[in-house]
Amino acid sequence: MRGIESPKTRLRHEVFVEVAKMAYDGTDIRKMDEIPYKIISGEDAQYRDNVFVERAIIGERVRAAMGMSIRSAAEYGAITENMEASAIGEKYYEPPLINIIKFACNACPEKKVTVSNMCQGCLEHPCMEVCPMHAISMVQGRSYIDQEKCIKCGKCVDACQYNAIVKQERPCMKACGMGAIHSDEKGRAEIDYMKCVSCGQCLVSCPFGAIVDKGQIYQVITAIKDSSTPVYAIAAPAIAGQYKGLQNQQLKSAFKELGFTDMKEVAVGADLCTVEEAQDFIKEVPDKIPFMATSCCPAWAMMAKKMFPEQAKCISMALTPMVLTARLLKEKEPNCKIVFVGPCAAKKLEASRRTIRSYVDFVLTFEEVAGMFEARGVSFDFLPESEPLTEASADGRGFAAAGGVAAAVVKAAKRIRPDLEIKTMSADGLQNCRQMLQLAKAGKYNGYLLEGMACPGGCISGAGTIAALKNSQAALKNMQNEAAFEECYDTKYRDQLGALENFNIPDEY
Repeated sequence: MRGIESPKTRLRHEVFVEVAKMAYDGTDIRKMDEIPYKIISGEDAQYRDNVFVERAIIGERVRAAMGMSIRSAAEYGAITENMEASAIGEKYYEPPLINIIKFACNACPEKKVTVSNMCQGCLEHPCMEVCPMHAISMVQGRSYIDQEKCIKCGKCVDACQYNAIVKQERPCMKACGMGAIHSDEKGRAEIDYMKCVSCGQCLVSCPFGAIVDKGQIYQVITAIKDSSTPVYAIAAPAIAGQYKGLQNQQLKSAFKELGFTDMKEVAVGADLCTVEEAQDFIKEVPDKIPFMATSCCPAWAMMAKKMFPEQAKCISMALTPMVLTARLLKEKEPNCKIVFVGPCAAKKLEASRRTIRSYVDFVLTFEEVAGMFEARGVSFDFLPESEPLTEASADGRGFAAAGGVAAAVVKAAKRIRPDLEIKTMSADGLQNCRQMLQLAKAGKYNGYLLEGMACPGGCISGAGTIAALKNSQAALKNMQNEAAFEECYDTKYRDQLGALENFNIPDEY
């Protein structure tokens, strides 16, 4: 759970720290075989039944952090096998992005309704009365559920006044809004990649830490160490409050301590995205398309294309804030490298698309960058205040929270067409997004602007975040209040929007 330090989060963090240390120190990558012994020391298991299993899991985490494939327990080989290919200063990624370490999976039951010892054997037994399948009977004075008849509808759970009936679900499956997780032949979780949109919510929800995403920490640091090429960090607005003790006025200093040339706000690109989506809405709804959906969340857009192909044409063609920010930088310095730092696992896939990879060279999550801060020994207490962040609007920064994108686009549209009234609908969490698009497909939202966010609460609760949602919401509000101006339409880069749409990086870069 975000905001709570646990063995799961500590182990993930320690892997990121050790990989980052090796990259900064220039240590022979074959030494990575030693990382599991650094993290799990001694002879006794700390978290599972077997210390060797614990180390094997850490080993696969190290491989994932290097962008490499996860192996099964049946495969023989050193952790560093074939790792030379990934020890480079360029993007390296072996699909798929989201992976399950099978021998770390607890094989949780998919869905089961059970009666606990809290059952009082009451006279009313409403659980029996509401069960549509007559699966519940009284056995030795307590409710008993016939699992062969039970359809897991949960009506008995709601009816029991003693909370004695429990509906148990596999956490990763429950978190997946795409229905992409099922059980393999051994009862372990398995991902259907035809359905998966790489939102990473399963990764967050698995209490056994069996689900991991591929990383690019080593490659980023290697690129940073190449002094011939400037490397810029572009940070998503969801960075607000992610690092305890790090003030907004210190953000640039903090990233420079990691070796970056400079840090820029992705909210600058959010301002441009807002203007473009407002223009598109005015031009296209309802004459060309019945409604328009926002484009900035890649998992939401991928879900729409997979499940609602006919409505996918209604998703705005505007470039995402990440890409627009990267283009601004590469227009000035075509040979620079851009590292998007954000809350999102799906952004790693977005940056790997053929049409985008020329602009965004790497993607890191806030969680991965936390490992870099520790590896580098960065103390926020002694960081100087840096150049203030003044180029992005308050509304652009508000993209990080659910509802923020739609609100910003409406304001921009009103600036262009003051007489225009735009109805909006927002959904966060992929299950809610699916329901919204289902209603849109049925014509319920004709003329509307729809905002979809794959993560509950928006980007501030993405799979790569660290802070608790409430803390992030409060920190984001503070960051918005510190903005130099309020509305996206007032961005000084507005006149460059057309040029950025047509801007191309030369092939040699």
